[in-house]
Amino acid sequence: MTNDPDQLLLDRILSGDQNAFADIVEKHKRYAFTIAVKILLNKPEAEEAAQDAFIKAYQHLGAFNRQSKFSTWLYRIVFNTAITYKRKSKQVFQSIEHTVIAHPHEGEGTLERTDKQKYVQQAMTKLNEADRTALSLFYLEEFSLEEIAEITNMAANTVKVRIHRARQRLGDELKTILNEEALTL
Repeated sequence: MTNDPDQLLLDRILSGDQNAFADIVEKHKRYAFTIAVKILLNKPEAEEAAQDAFIKAYQHLGAFNRQSKFSTWLYRIVFNTAITYKRKSKQVFQSIEHTVIAHPHEGEGTLERTDKQKYVQQAMTKLNEADRTALSLFYLEEFSLEEIAEITNMAANTVKVRIHRARQRLGDELKTILNEEALTL
């Protein structure tokens, strides 16, 4: 059994307190949505996938063995649900509304920060969904390699290599984008 702060809420839910599940949803909905939107690149579809994932988690809560953190188990369900939605979807939606730079430098101007965000997001959309998800979970959501491994059903070393290679591919995409941008000036 892990030292998981959700354990008390889980006990309350399993003993019939349905309001406790609302607390779980409130606590984890932001991360669940973030995972889904990084995979699906479509906010309405990501909201639906995250909601479906919460329903699946509630229905299978009795099967949760508590050997890992509840959040890791839940995010694995969200990840799988979003991948299923992605496979069913015929259209590819790309949005550059997501903020990628979490900690802008103090001395930068607003225009420079906006440009950086635009270029990084543009480069992120050119990565495959697994690379995008790995980078987002590690850098934006600050999950550990082990947590990402559980969420994505990969070995921790594989996640580490994926993040490293995804970062390289992101850098290559940024170089391509910035070279194209420089040619238009």
